[in-house]
Amino acid sequence: MRYLLKGGQVYRCGSFVSADVSVEMGVVSEIAPFIDVRTDDCVLDCSHCFLIPGLADVHVHLREPGFLYKETVETGTLAAARGGYTAVCSMPNLNPAPDTLEHLQVQLDAIEKDAKIAVYPYGCITLGQKGRGETVDFDALASRVIGFSDDGRGVQEESLMRKAMQSIASTGRVLAAHCEDESLLRGGYIHDGEYAKAHGHKGICSESETAQVVRDLKLVKETGVKYHVCHVSAKETVEAIRKAKREGVDVTCETGPHYLLLTDTDLQEDGRFKMNPPLRGEEDRKALLEGILDGTVDMIATDHAPHSAEEKSRGLAGSLMGVVGLECAFRVLYTELVLNQKLLTLEKLVEIMCIAPRKRFMIPGGLEVGMQADIALIDPEIEGEVDPEAFLSKGRATPFAGMKTRGDIVMTMHKGNIVYRSERM
Repeated sequence: MRYLLKGGQVYRCGSFVSADVSVEMGVVSEIAPFIDVRTDDCVLDCSHCFLIPGLADVHVHLREPGFLYKETVETGTLAAARGGYTAVCSMPNLNPAPDTLEHLQVQLDAIEKDAKIAVYPYGCITLGQKGRGETVDFDALASRVIGFSDDGRGVQEESLMRKAMQSIASTGRVLAAHCEDESLLRGGYIHDGEYAKAHGHKGICSESETAQVVRDLKLVKETGVKYHVCHVSAKETVEAIRKAKREGVDVTCETGPHYLLLTDTDLQEDGRFKMNPPLRGEEDRKALLEGILDGTVDMIATDHAPHSAEEKSRGLAGSLMGVVGLECAFRVLYTELVLNQKLLTLEKLVEIMCIAPRKRFMIPGGLEVGMQADIALIDPEIEGEVDPEAFLSKGRATPFAGMKTRGDIVMTMHKGNIVYRSERM
C-alpha cells in the first residue's frame, strides 16, 4: 500500500509549495505538483493542510526507567506524536542513570518495547549523573547515545568539565550542558525579579546560568567539543553565545516555548509555573526572540518534564521543578509568534523546531524524496484551547493551560506509519 497525501502545502528547502507526496515502504518516494492515484493507494486529502518534516525535540524527560508514575516511554512518545514530533532526545536523570552500558540498556529495552516514535537517549557525563565526581566511559557509550548530558545538574568543577569535553570531543558526540552554578543559587526557586521581591520568594539570579556558559565556552575553544547549551533563559547568556559564535566557537543552544512567551510577571502561586531555569524578565524574553531572529538561538526544545499532580500541587515554593510541553508547544508558538505577534514565519518556526535540531544532532528522517518519511500535518484553521486534562502525557502541569490557540497538528507519520491522527483528518 502507498500513502498519497494530496493537495497540501509542502515544506521544501525553506518554503512551501503546492504538491502531492507519496510514501511507500516507509520512505518519501515522490513529491510532485500532481501524482496519479493508484488503485491500492490510501489517499489522504491534505488540501487544507501544511505538510512539514516531523518535529524534533532534543530535550525531553521520559522518566523511564525509575519514575514511571510521572511518565513512561509509551505515554511520553504518544504525547510527542500528538504534538507533531517524530524524534525526541531523552535526558538521563533516570534510575538507573545511563552512566554504563548495563544501565543504558534498561532504557534502550523500554524504548524498543514501547516507543511510538524515535527516541535517542543521552548518556551521563558523570557517574550517577551528579555533576561532580568521576566521568563515565564515554567511548563505551558513544555509539548508543545521541550525546552526553548531566541535565538537571551543572558540572560544577572546571577541571572536571575540561576532562569531559576532551573525552567527548574524541567521540564526535554533542555535549549538552545544563548550566547552573550551584554556589549562586542561594536557595532560590523562581527568577530573582520583581515578582520574587513583591511576594517574598527566594530568587535565582541570571548569573547562575550565564557564569557556567561563559566558563564552558572558554573550554570549548580549548577542546573543540561540539557544545550545546540547554534551556537558555537569560539575556546575558544569549549575548555570551552570540559573541562566541562570532569567534567561530562550535556552540548551539536551545530555549523553551515558555521563555519565549512568558515572563515572571505572568507567575501565579501555582506549581505549573515552576521550572528550572525559571521564567525571567521581559528583557530576557526579548533577547531570546532577537536571538532566534539573528541565529544566536538555534532551536526550540520543550524540556518536557512531567511530575505527578501531588508533586506540582505545592505552590511555587514547594512544587518540583518542571512543566510539560510536547502536546502544546507547536500550537502555542504558532498562535503567538506566527499569527498574533507576527515575529516569525511558519517557515522559520519549522526551521527551529525541526531542521536545526536534526542537523545538529544528526537525526534522520524528514520530508524529502528518499528520506525516512517523518511528516506532520498542520491544519491552520483549527481553533482550540490548551486543556491539560486531554493530554496523553501523564503530566498535566503547563503554564499554557487555558490559552486560546489557532492551528494544530492533525496527523503525524513516523517511518511511513501514522502514529497520530485526529478526528479532523
